[in-house]
Amino acid sequence: MDTTTSIILSKLTAQQRAMDIAAGNIANASTPGYRAERMVFTDWLSPQQNTTAPKGDRNLAFTQDRATYREPAEGTLTQTGNPLDMAISGNGYFTVQTAAGTRLTRAGRFSLQADGTIVDTNGNALLDTNSQPLKVGVTDTNLTVTADGGISSQNGPIGKIAIVAPADPNRMTAEGGRLFNAGGPTTQVGIPKLVQGTLEDSNVQPIGELIRMMDTERNFQFATQFIDAEGQRHQTAIDKIADPNI
Repeated sequence: MDTTTSIILSKLTAQQRAMDIAAGNIANASTPGYRAERMVFTDWLSPQQNTTAPKGDRNLAFTQDRATYREPAEGTLTQTGNPLDMAISGNGYFTVQTAAGTRLTRAGRFSLQADGTIVDTNGNALLDTNSQPLKVGVTDTNLTVTADGGISSQNGPIGKIAIVAPADPNRMTAEGGRLFNAGGPTTQVGIPKLVQGTLEDSNVQPIGELIRMMDTERNFQFATQFIDAEGQRHQTAIDKIADPNI
């Protein structure tokens, strides 16, 4: 494979990845607490040794899928009236206990298990400020959640929901559409702003994602057309070299 084709294939691979990410964002446009995923592209430079320098530089620039990150912008808050639907306005994450350990989430749709444990849609227990699952008693029927995370019923206080922030946000990694691995220690948010009876919507803008997908598709088509043209050029050169009449 020649150098030109290798360079354009690197772009083609990156565009395929960009298409997959845009499709994933659109699929999660209605997922509460979902943060849109974005790609970081960089050039991977390949220094050329013992060659005549072309005009411009001795380096070949390949497209590299460097990393992905999540859009930090908050989603719109939508009222539901469900006392166990909660949204965080501003900084912070809920903590839930999963089979893989403690994870962070902005998806505030919770419910009660038969034993009174407050869980998310996947059955992961919501944790309090002592990293313990929050449980509601059988007679606790009128639940109230304050802005600082305090939860109580007509029988009195039940506990306090942990609202935390990662020490290093850059080390966070997404696990599915709702959960994050902090990748390090977390700290309690000083003054959390919790809103009861409300859900944070996904921050995905469907129209914007469709525009990104269309632009990515155009770039993908251009790359494939270029590769086809290069293939035809090579084949023409081979045919002429192999033709004894030329």
